[in-house]
Amino acid sequence: MAYTAPTDSFRFDGFRTAVTGKRVLITGAGKDGGIGQAFALSTGLNGAESVGVHFHRSYEDGFDLIAQLRDEGVHAFPVQADVTNLRDLWAIRSYVIDQMGGLPPNLIICNSGLTESGYNLGRTLRQVEGESSSLRRARVRQHFIDNLEQSRLVLDTKVDGFLASTHLWAGEAVYAGEPAQIVYVSSRQAVDPGPAVPGYALSNWAVLQLPKVLKVNLGRSADLVSCFTLLLPFVRTGMTNEYAGNERVYGRWQPRMLEPCEMAEAFMALLARPIDETDGGMFELMVNSVGGTGDAEDGGPAGVELVWHQLSLNLDEQPVGWSAEEPLQFS
Repeated sequence: MAYTAPTDSFRFDGFRTAVTGKRVLITGAGKDGGIGQAFALSTGLNGAESVGVHFHRSYEDGFDLIAQLRDEGVHAFPVQADVTNLRDLWAIRSYVIDQMGGLPPNLIICNSGLTESGYNLGRTLRQVEGESSSLRRARVRQHFIDNLEQSRLVLDTKVDGFLASTHLWAGEAVYAGEPAQIVYVSSRQAVDPGPAVPGYALSNWAVLQLPKVLKVNLGRSADLVSCFTLLLPFVRTGMTNEYAGNERVYGRWQPRMLEPCEMAEAFMALLARPIDETDGGMFELMVNSVGGTGDAEDGGPAGVELVWHQLSLNLDEQPVGWSAEEPLQFS
């Protein structure tokens, strides 16, 4: 696929301080029209010192993106690895550091991710008229296996990939004594799951815990690595474009799908904030309609406004009455 992104839409002069001079590594940045590509363009075109464009299978799109960034004078370089393969991930370490002038990345955007084609968790296939019981068992078994293999790949990519990338690059930051910032890309489906994508919803929920887990484990070095999580709404990409006209899919969250450049500008506005405002936070991007209903072909609103909300997960722990009244006691 050829490069198709509207390059000039990713120039955000008001937010250049967010990335000027940064050594940026973005996982899952190869796919044309994807969220990772939007991160690469918005960092590279606004002053980043270097941009590592990671991809696994989307190498053709990835190299097209790198060529575009290089044409713009950006020091961009390819990073091919399977983030779920720990040996593969470790193998890129020295190469990335070398490409960045001997220092590790100081802005890491963990964006790798997949989603399922769709199945309803806990439901089985309906009976087909005239189908024998043995044929139905075989069909249901295969459906069960195929669904969970999809979910396992989604979970491996998001959870294992993010955990391994964090372990690698936070470790390098501590070793080099270089402050680093890690951004984790999650989804609003983590806290408001839709049907048919259970692995996606669960993996994005797990991502919300990574900043806290990292801080606890860094101990005295916790101030050296800052991090926050993004909970993004529906953005028009290759994975979501088929739903762009289906208000039942995105409509419960937003009046229309966001374009990647719109999401990217909101991200840059957040990234430009002081680190002490964002460190450890979970930030949910809200999409509100403004200006009434326009005459767009899809019947959508005349415009949208984007507002970041900070999300807090407040645990409420209470003793269970019957257990507190008669606790088990041991000598």
